[in-house]
Amino acid sequence: MYETIDRLLDGPPPGASERELVDWIARLEEVKCTAEAVQAEASVRLEEAARVRQAEAGVPARKLGEGVASQIALARRVSPDRGAKLLGLAKILITEMPHTFALMKAGSFSQWQATILARETACLSLEDRRVIDYELCATGPAGEPARAVAMGLRQLENAAKKLAITLDQAAVVSRAANATKDRRVSLRPAPDTMTWLGALLPVKDGVAVFAALDQAANAARAAGDERSRGQVMADTLVDRVTGRSSAGAKPRIEVKIVMTADALASASDQPARVEGYGPVPAGWARDALSDAEVFVRRLFTDPAGQLVAMESRSRKAPDGLAEFITTRDGGTCRTVGCDAPIRNIDHIQRHADGGETSAENLQGLCERCNQAKEAIGWQARPGPDGSITTITPTGHTYTSPPPDTWGQAPPPLSRAEFTLRDVLLDHAFAA
Repeated sequence: MYETIDRLLDGPPPGASERELVDWIARLEEVKCTAEAVQAEASVRLEEAARVRQAEAGVPARKLGEGVASQIALARRVSPDRGAKLLGLAKILITEMPHTFALMKAGSFSQWQATILARETACLSLEDRRVIDYELCATGPAGEPARAVAMGLRQLENAAKKLAITLDQAAVVSRAANATKDRRVSLRPAPDTMTWLGALLPVKDGVAVFAALDQAANAARAAGDERSRGQVMADTLVDRVTGRSSAGAKPRIEVKIVMTADALASASDQPARVEGYGPVPAGWARDALSDAEVFVRRLFTDPAGQLVAMESRSRKAPDGLAEFITTRDGGTCRTVGCDAPIRNIDHIQRHADGGETSAENLQGLCERCNQAKEAIGWQARPGPDGSITTITPTGHTYTSPPPDTWGQAPPPLSRAEFTLRDVLLDHAFAA
């Protein structure tokens, strides 16, 4: 039925039965697993080749392999952070977990299943990790399927944890103690001008926070509050963190909104942008600013409301120019596929190679992408339309399109109108 991969990828023939369609889906899943295994193998070989090339070029030993994870990320269309994790997983599978890797290559185990096993055995010695790899992923003596194949994700995670504790309880306890160093808070966009606010906390703290919010919801509901339990908990969280409800004073917390003067004045409905979130409707932004303390900062725009150039003679972008670049690039790293926040303002064409410190030759990058770009063999060049083309050491090119701060530009304004339109509004308001 499946003579070649190409035949399989053509899809099921017209008139295929339900059984055949299910078989087709299952076989495609096997192909996906095998492809992920082969990608892992290729990633390890790529790093090995890069390290040899860099060593021959005189790169210090501590820097060997720099930039490889970013190349993998670009090739797989994921973020650089994800690329680094995929490379790390690939090296673990091939060098330390041969049975898990064999299951993947046979099409019986997914990359995510392998990630769970690698994660749950990370604190163990190589010998103990290989014991778990064998116990869960080795084929039986009479060809019986590996135990892990029939497990759900939660079952697999629990089985690995149980074996890890049995083999080296001290290591598991030590990792749990060190895990508190990873506590953090994250924010990501959600539909309809909402956001997901998350926190990674020690279990006792996380449970205590949730219990306090739940208690507040119980009290509010008992007092006749018509809000749902979830709404009360969410509002209580915001009130207690920001101090919004104390003494009726507005908290000193700034959230930056970027919008045109016309949009603020209701003469246009061009989308605004909230830094750290993304585009929002102009009407929503006007409502958010209606009772806020607002200040206006003049940046540099053309009559159509588009950002224009700024330049400096220094190597380091001055604060005003750096803020200009961060705003122009939407606060997000310019590398294709990277969604990390901007942490560095970097020259596209290196300053040492004659690149100017100007808006046209600057880009906002996260720390990882900025470091990868400094590895030997990486190049970048700006395009006349504001795009940036990155060339990796293997000669592959990836183009980041120009930032679309305002969407489609409105028609040019008259000189009289321009007096109201020659600014970008950088608002700080009380959340």
